[in-house]
Amino acid sequence: MYVVLIYDITMDTNGQKVHRNVFKTCKKYLTHIQKSVFEGNLTQLKLMQLKTDLDKHIRKDIDSVIIFRSREERWLDKEFWGVEDEKTDRFF
Repeated sequence: MYVVLIYDITMDTNGQKVHRNVFKTCKKYLTHIQKSVFEGNLTQLKLMQLKTDLDKHIRKDIDSVIIFRSREERWLDKEFWGVEDEKTDRFF
C-alpha cells in the first residue's frame, strides 16, 4: 500500500529527543519528503512494524502521527505549489 505519514511533535524539554527518534524511525521505512512528511510503499506488516517502532517514542497525550493510505500511489494526484523538491521526482 502507498502511505503518506505526517507527524507533529510538541517541542518541550523532551521534544528534540522525541523528534529525532521519530524522524530516524520514519526514515527507516519511508522516503523523507519535507520537514515532518514521509511517503512510500509499505506492506501491511511493515506498516505494523513502523507503528510499533513509533509507539516507543510518541507521547500519545501531546504528539501526533497521521497516516494516509491508498492501495496504490497512482490513485493519488500530487501537485506542487512553490518549490518542488527533486526527492519526489520518482513519485507522480
